[in-house]
Amino acid sequence: MRRSGLLLHISSLPGAGGIGTLGKEAFAFADFLVKSGMKIWQVLPMGPTGYGESPYQSSSVFAGNPMLISLEALAEEGLLTLAPGELYIPSQEGKVEFEGVRQNKEELLLRAFHQSEGKLKRELADFIKENDWVEDFALFTAVKRSFGNNMWTKWPDKAIVLREPEAVAKYRADLDEQVRYHIFCQYIFFKQWFALKKYCNDRDIELFGDMPIYCAEDSSDTWTHPEVFQLNKDRISTRVAGVPPDCFSEDGQLWGNPLYDWNSLYEDGYGWWIKRMRAMSKMYDLVRVDHFIGFANYYSIPYGAPTAKTGEWVPGPGKRLFETFRKELPGLNIIAEDLGVQNERVRRLLKFVGYPGMKVATFGFGGGSDGDDNQHFPGNWTENYVAYTGTHDNDTTIGWLNTMDEATIQAAKDYLGDFKDADEGVELFMACVLNSPCDTAMLPMQDVLHLGGEARMNLPGCMGGNWVWRMQPGAANDEVAAHLHEMNVKAKRL
Repeated sequence: MRRSGLLLHISSLPGAGGIGTLGKEAFAFADFLVKSGMKIWQVLPMGPTGYGESPYQSSSVFAGNPMLISLEALAEEGLLTLAPGELYIPSQEGKVEFEGVRQNKEELLLRAFHQSEGKLKRELADFIKENDWVEDFALFTAVKRSFGNNMWTKWPDKAIVLREPEAVAKYRADLDEQVRYHIFCQYIFFKQWFALKKYCNDRDIELFGDMPIYCAEDSSDTWTHPEVFQLNKDRISTRVAGVPPDCFSEDGQLWGNPLYDWNSLYEDGYGWWIKRMRAMSKMYDLVRVDHFIGFANYYSIPYGAPTAKTGEWVPGPGKRLFETFRKELPGLNIIAEDLGVQNERVRRLLKFVGYPGMKVATFGFGGGSDGDDNQHFPGNWTENYVAYTGTHDNDTTIGWLNTMDEATIQAAKDYLGDFKDADEGVELFMACVLNSPCDTAMLPMQDVLHLGGEARMNLPGCMGGNWVWRMQPGAANDEVAAHLHEMNVKAKRL
């Protein structure tokens, strides 16, 4: 089935309060997708953001990000009194100012908690019963804040670091109100998320989520389930994740995430992973698994190493994990983010699982690897892939066109057709993706709106200034929808 969709994270939606939310603007964007002939809405990971506000470094693989809660929707439900002017007013509309947004939103969410917890007693009890991770997450967050937000392995009380039962009971009692507040925020987040999901699904729009393969070191997951990871008796990682040196980085990339103890997981029947994937399949209709090649083989770096140079490739769980998924979670819709180095082991696993991989049009030109030897060259694409102009980690297509060398631009023109400027070029790139043989075609909203590098979502390896882009109010209008609809008609994707 040929289909298409748009990539736009919730935080990038317009609206009041300084950050996109699960409120009325999200429902309006779903309506825009319908008008555009799009069937898929792709978002970035929805968990609480971590270091550098990255959604890929979350404090939980199960929790939602309270910053994306719509306070206006809470007020409409009678769960929050909200006076005019109380929502955060940013200094510039097109970027998220995380510090100001967080301070304002937490103050108002705390008010909502105090005003409405009593009204929601039964709903909150049911939510806890249905989500056995939430009390541990709430306790982790409360304890972490009580210790000045220090990383959990550096908390001054060793007993709670090691989760000794008496310490867990003590902090649970001492921080009772804070724990209940964090549970309340999770209940509200998921209530709003699933209301949006139902609205989308009722209109034949599928929600496409993004799942990082690794957990953050400073997360409730590593604190709650140390047996899942390669940690020592003091809960410190022994080996961490990354990728080896390549033409882009002579030192490689040292991500620092704890690696999984795949032997321990195998002995447990991959129970933790089944639980994680079950939660993802409930939350999303499609799940992109980031760094999928790590299931075939992963790069293991000694903890404390200054660079990734001293790492080594280690076989991953391979087919056994996905055989378990097939048995326990039939109908799981996974997209394999297979970007990066693919050796024979990776290729065998991809062939075995049969999941769609990814193709990125802007990767298809330049770098001395055009044509037959470049898997991203559009002429080499086949059906079982998800095609993109670019991803959240790339420059926008116009940004790319404005910074590439003449030979690369000429290679793109030779395949796509001549274009006189970047605005014409991005249209040809979008048409290339939509008209490709790939079953699924995805366009970042920045490309649809013809935005330059200033609208880039993330520059890997660069701290600060990432994840902040927001769409201007009124940008997703009927004229843009009609243009996309026409492109979908021509590409036979309706």
